[in-house]
This record gives sequence, structure tokens and C-alpha cells, in this order.
Amino acid sequence: MSLFTLIIAVVVLLLTGIRVAQEYERALVFRLGRFTGLRGPGLYWIIPFIERQQTIDIRTKTVDLEQQETITKDSVTIKVNAVLWFRVVNPADAIIKVANFNQAVYQLAVTALRNIIGQNQLDEVLRGRQEINAALLHIVDAATENWGVKIEMVEIKDVEIPESMQRAMAREAEAIREKRARIIKAEAELEASIKLTQGALEMEKSPIALELRRMQMLAEIGIDNNTTTVVLIPSEFTNAAKSFSQMVQQQGDKPTA
Repeated sequence: MSLFTLIIAVVVLLLTGIRVAQEYERALVFRLGRFTGLRGPGLYWIIPFIERQQTIDIRTKTVDLEQQETITKDSVTIKVNAVLWFRVVNPADAIIKVANFNQAVYQLAVTALRNIIGQNQLDEVLRGRQEINAALLHIVDAATENWGVKIEMVEIKDVEIPESMQRAMAREAEAIREKRARIIKAEAELEASIKLTQGALEMEKSPIALELRRMQMLAEIGIDNNTTTVVLIPSEFTNAAKSFSQMVQQQGDKPTA
């Protein structure tokens, strides 16, 4: 073998060890099966036939957790699905400590979702999504920390409840609204009765105020296009007429001389 051929062979061998990692990638280099370190981003070189690499993406990943049918604490069967966001913060742990970190994170999140739904009642699941999301994030993040994975966010996307339960909840909401309407109406009637009582007491103290009120009522009646008008006679007139009638009757009952 000539020297030139040997040089060409060495150059080709050296070139086969050149690797390039993108900005969002990191390469784990193993030398004869042992982890030696991380490479990238950019251009790097590994020893051909002795070292091998495994590239990992460190960008945030979005995972759809498939719909899970589970039972709440108050024995209601519901279907829940969620969305998970995570990223690799320690590529070495994500590759060495767990066989498939993507599948492991997914299965852990699904299991935690089912467990946490089972610990809450249906009303808490529907109204307290933020609290459930926070609890779910804490559980999954604590478990995946050892795998070099950071859970950034977990959100419950949809909660599907049975139709019979939807009808029951609609009836309950309608009953609550009707109860609130009745309470408001009763409070308004109570307030109106108090005001009317106060007005009556004030008018009782001043007969002139009562007559002014009657005149005002006549004016209000005259505004509308009514075919019948009711005229209220002051109580003094009626009392005087009644006294005069009684007096006449008494004079008529007296015997003549």
C-alpha cells in the first residue's frame, strides 16, 4: 500500500467521525458502551467504530393524553382528556435512567390523571380545574425529575359527563335560579310593605297629606285614556254625611207632642 493511499484512508476515516447537532439537539456519546459526555450543538467529532452517539431533542413537546374513562369520588363515570407539555433538561438521565422517556412520561401522566379524578367529586372536577391541573403537574413533575424531564404544564382539555347527569344538573341549576328569583321577589315585597306602612303612618299624622295623595291619584288617572274615572270622596265628607243622616233619623224617631 502506497503512502498516498494510506493518507487517503486515514482522511476518510477521520471524516466519517464528523457529526453535526442542531441548536435544539444534544448528542450522548458512548465509548465502547460507556457514557463519555454530551456533544453539540454544532460540529463535533467521534472516534469511528469505537464511539457511537445518540441524539436527543431538548425542545418542549406537546402530548395529547387520550380520553380516559374514570369514576369520580361521588361515583359518577366521566371521560376526561388532557394536554401535557414537557422538555428534557438532562439528556443523560433521560436516555440512561429510563428506556423510553416519552412513553414513560405519557403513561405516568395518564395514571396520575385517573387517580386525581378519582379523589375529587364531580363538582370539584368541573369547577376546580385549575386546582386539579396544579396538583397533576406537581405529581407528574416530581416523578419525572429523576428522569431528567421537566413537566412545564398540564391542562385538562375536556370533561364529558353522561347525558342523564347533564339533565340532572340542568334541573338543579333551574331550581337554584327559581329559588333565587323567589327570594328576590319576597325581599322586594317585604321592602315595599315596609315603605307602604311608613307612608300610611305619615299620612295618618297629617290628614292634609292624605287628601293631597288622593288628588294626585286623580291626576294620574286623568293622564291615561280611561273610559271610567273613579272619584274618591274625602273621608271628612263621608263622615259628615253619615253624621247628618244619623241626626235626621233621630229627629224623625222623636214622638210628636
